[in-house]
Amino acid sequence: MKKLLGPLTIIIVLLVILGIVFVPSYNKFVNLEEDVDASYAQVENQLQRRLDLIPNLVSTVKGYASHEKEVIAEISDARAKLSGATGPAEQAAADTELSNALGRLLVVVENYPDLKANQNFTQLMDELAGTENRIGVARKDYNDVVSQFNRQVKRFPGKLVASIFGFDEKEYFQANEAAKEAPKVDFGDGK
Repeated sequence: MKKLLGPLTIIIVLLVILGIVFVPSYNKFVNLEEDVDASYAQVENQLQRRLDLIPNLVSTVKGYASHEKEVIAEISDARAKLSGATGPAEQAAADTELSNALGRLLVVVENYPDLKANQNFTQLMDELAGTENRIGVARKDYNDVVSQFNRQVKRFPGKLVASIFGFDEKEYFQANEAAKEAPKVDFGDGK
């Protein structure tokens, strides 16, 4: 009986030590993963807000610039891609495409002074600008939380806990490669 008590005590002590090391690390992963999910939901929330504003903006522009169908079609296509995008990488690419299309729309708007003076258009543009700022903040917050999570996955004992319980690194919300280049704007007047 005394021969079993020694090894049994060692096993119990090792289990307690492992519990002291692994339980807090596991709980931290759970908390960080929830933070990542909540932060990503905020990015999606702001992207949805922008998607909801765009149809009103497009219909206002259509009334003034009905022959600018190509730009309006680009916005509609980009909006549809963003609506169907899943995951940070796909959403970032679709978001960049939508931002570029909106940029081309703003160039078109320059040709319509009456449209720029339209109160509804001005209000929509202000809301859109505010939403763009919120999207930027939400992306930054998301990437900050992903950074914390990924550091935890790479550090010891987190690396061990992550591999045991299946916690994988999270994907950052990154701009598309095309977003690194400034858009080319052709004003058509040769200047």
